[in-house]
Parts: sequence; C-alpha cells; structure tokens
Amino acid sequence: MEILHYSFFQHALAGCILTSIACGLVGTYIVIRRLSFISGGITHASFGGLGLGFYLGINPVMTALGFALFSAWGVEWAGQRGTLREDSAIAALWSVGMAVGALFLFLSPGYAPNLSGYLFGSVLTITDTDLYFSGATAGILVVTAICYHRQIIYSAFDSDFARTQNLPVSRIRYVLALLTALTIVLAIRLVGIMLLLSLLTLPPSTVNLFTSDYRRITIGSVVVSLVASILGLVLSVTLNIPSGAGITLTLAFVFVFAKAYKNFQTK
Repeated sequence: MEILHYSFFQHALAGCILTSIACGLVGTYIVIRRLSFISGGITHASFGGLGLGFYLGINPVMTALGFALFSAWGVEWAGQRGTLREDSAIAALWSVGMAVGALFLFLSPGYAPNLSGYLFGSVLTITDTDLYFSGATAGILVVTAICYHRQIIYSAFDSDFARTQNLPVSRIRYVLALLTALTIVLAIRLVGIMLLLSLLTLPPSTVNLFTSDYRRITIGSVVVSLVASILGLVLSVTLNIPSGAGITLTLAFVFVFAKAYKNFQTK
C-alpha cells in the first residue's frame, strides 16, 4: 500500500480510471456494431502518426491523433459512400499506417525514445497533461452517452429506422468515429498499440455473455475495464512487466472465466 503515496502511481491509477470509462463506452458501440476490427485498424494506422512525430521531433501523441482521426473518418466515408467495404478500408489503413510509421522511424535520427511504451503500454509514465486530456475525453463521452443514448442505439442497431425518425445518422457516426479516435489515442499510453484492441473489445464481449441490453453492457464494460486495468497495473508494478501485458492478460482471464461460468450455467 505504500506505493499509493508515490505521485507516479497516483497518476497511473487516475489514468486507468479515466481510460476505462472511455474504452467501456466506445468499446460497447464498436462491439454492438460488429466493428471490432475498426479499432485495430485505427490503432495500427495511428502508428504512422507516432513515426511522424518522432521524425519531426514533436509530441507523437498529437500526430497519432491526426492519423487516427483521418482513419476513422475515412472508414466511415468509404462505408457510407459504398465505394469500398469497411473491412477492406480498415485493412488498407492498417497496413499503410504501419508502413508509414516504420518508414519515419527508420528516417528519424538516433533512437526513438519511449517507443516500447507506445507499443506495449507504459502507464507509469502518464503526466498531468495526459490526465487532463483523458479527463476531457472521458467527460465528453459520458455527456454524449447520456444525452444522445437513444440516437446512438438507433444508429448502431438499425440505421434505416433511424433515418425514418429523421435522425442525422451520418453526423452521429462521424461524431462517434471522432470519439473512437480520441479514445484509441488516449488508451495508447495505457496498453500500447499492439494490445489496445483487447481493452476495447474484451470488456463488452464479456458482459454481452450475460445480457443484450445496451445500457447494461455499457455500464458493465466500464466496470470490467476498471477492475482489469487496476489489477493489470498492480501486476505491472509487482512483476515489472509492461502495463499493456498485465491488463490484457487480466482481461483475457476474466473473459475465459466468464465464458466457463456461462457454459456451466447452461448445462
């Protein structure tokens, strides 16, 4: 318990809480729309932004945000226009983003500092600026989820019915794509690019084993994300492993346990 007195651990704990809220809200929308692959595509596309940030000598998180936002809106635009299937657009952005990131990292002089932290998570290096950004993102997501709950559900489950209700489906999806990009960049410091997909998909998938209600899945996803993130943080500090690995392993264990419990109940 003495570690709670250290400021770096307090920052890490606050980052886990804020990131869990954001990922629980966005992850539910992604899983319900069966777009789990989109989070992986946007995440790996943002690697191009990290490489560009290291090459230019500026904050790589900001350039990663630009790449993530471009990727998210690009996927939505391609899907709504019908010019390219969403899964094909995601695969293209995935590969191009990784290639661009690798290219800029190769061209960057010297060694890229903290690169492993962006790849596999480094929650113990979270700063005050990261917390401000995380808090703002989580706050926007909570307000959006509360105020536009009905619109989000309609556009996620049945976009045709939503249009008959005069709901701006395209605008809603672009806004949610923006929030998805913000959440992905927010979570990079927690679990890293390589493991971020688990934090967005495993919590809602775990809760979805027991209920199909959107509201309950959302709340449950936040709780599962929060518990797994804190336990993963403790594992990271105790075993001296990347925070992303500790959190992902905890999420995987929770999902396997929940699946086994569900199968036992049905017998």
